[in-house]
Amino acid sequence: MKGRNKILILVLSIIFLSGCTDYLDKQPLDKISSSTFWKTKSDFNMALTAIYGLNENGAWNYELPNWDNLTDNSYGQHNYNSSKSIVAGDITSTTGGYISNVYSFCYKSIARVNIYLKELSAYKGNDMTDAEKKVAEGEVRFLRAYYYFQLYCAYGDVPLVTEPLTLENQEQAKVTSDKIYAQVISDLDIAIANLKTVPYYQNSGHVTKSTAQALKARALIYQAYGSNGTPDAALLGQVKSLCQEITPQYALSPVFENVFQDKGQNGNKEIIYSVNYLAPDNVPAYGADLIYGDWIVVSPLQSFVDAFECSDGLAWGVSPLTDTANPFNNRDPRLNKTVFVDHPDWGGGNVHYPTNGRPTGYGLKKFLCPENTPYGYSTLSQQDVVVFRLAEVMLMYAEAQNEIAGPDASVYQAMTDLRARVGMPPFPAGLSKDQMRERIRHERRIELAFEGLRYFDLKRWHIAGAVLNNVKDGKLTYKWDDKFYHWPLPQEEIDKSHGTLVQNAAY
Repeated sequence: MKGRNKILILVLSIIFLSGCTDYLDKQPLDKISSSTFWKTKSDFNMALTAIYGLNENGAWNYELPNWDNLTDNSYGQHNYNSSKSIVAGDITSTTGGYISNVYSFCYKSIARVNIYLKELSAYKGNDMTDAEKKVAEGEVRFLRAYYYFQLYCAYGDVPLVTEPLTLENQEQAKVTSDKIYAQVISDLDIAIANLKTVPYYQNSGHVTKSTAQALKARALIYQAYGSNGTPDAALLGQVKSLCQEITPQYALSPVFENVFQDKGQNGNKEIIYSVNYLAPDNVPAYGADLIYGDWIVVSPLQSFVDAFECSDGLAWGVSPLTDTANPFNNRDPRLNKTVFVDHPDWGGGNVHYPTNGRPTGYGLKKFLCPENTPYGYSTLSQQDVVVFRLAEVMLMYAEAQNEIAGPDASVYQAMTDLRARVGMPPFPAGLSKDQMRERIRHERRIELAFEGLRYFDLKRWHIAGAVLNNVKDGKLTYKWDDKFYHWPLPQEEIDKSHGTLVQNAAY
């Protein structure tokens, strides 16, 4: 899946063309027509590569950390994707940023999947076996489920489009959110049935059965808290079973940062799915090293830094190991692997001084590569973007099982194993279900920081207002209203629909 940029430009154009009506009989001499494409297995492989290629742009790639700028974890000084407006409660149909980009990007991706599925179903060539067709279908259904899940979480009721659009049906009304969720699960069930079982992800760039299972677990655990935060034991039971199937196929990386730095990712048995890069031909236009190490797009808040325990497992300020003169001493090792003070310092003189200001005094270290300093426009950041990993699966298992049966031995064991990877002690014995719930939620915040999950965790637990309206150290005033659990549909999409698409009621 790496080194594919040159063909993507061509193939993306091909797929767009294949979904349009032919207005002229003449064959363009400078483009491949839809009438001459979709004729061989190679065409389908190219199209699949192009669909995966969409993952290299957008809010769920190297920009994933920016989602935490909507939370109590960090501040976004550059207002990327209108993060300042969203935090301040200025969320309307014309806010732009995430409010419009999530919608347009997801449907762009879904449209290409729909075209692919239609052409695959109609393909009669003998160079592609039924088994290969099933795997290809599983891969693109996973991707459609992934983007419909984002739409479901962001807006609730949206159009459900599973066929290529034409001039006659391009204006689509929205359906209720339960139908969107059902489509997500349906696509994932087909993907799970069709995709290959491999010992682990193997850095292939292709989703596998366990990738689809991980997304299904993520979707189920989001749905499990319903509209009021009360957990559904039946849904959590499904989460538990999926996590139990996934876990034996993977292993925690012995070195935490190897999951995120290029030198430790190839063959890393913790990674369940990642978006892959390879320098010099296939790298982000603005990679993680530049935007986080130099531009300081994400600025961790002091309260987030203070949330890291001391190395004895006690809270900062409570533990006798608290060192106010050197606050990073005697702390959970993940703090120093996630956050830098003022500038990245990798030791031995390998230092980078950012060109942008540090509004909170801190920057994001977690996704930076020490070998890429100095960080600038010419930096070729080829570290893969990890979308699913074993640590999240372990946390989902512990959360689900604790809600179902309380803090039994398996819950303690999952958390002990996760914390032992960085040398942190186990949780104390004798915790109640409520106490363990808070411990697990805290562990998610620390372990999965800046991986694009915190905002959605606060929403699914239905504690977004309680948490965000009480942020005291933000660089702007946080304002959460419960109607923000679902965003407004972008006004430009409503306008284009000529009244077919109706705005969400709260807006």
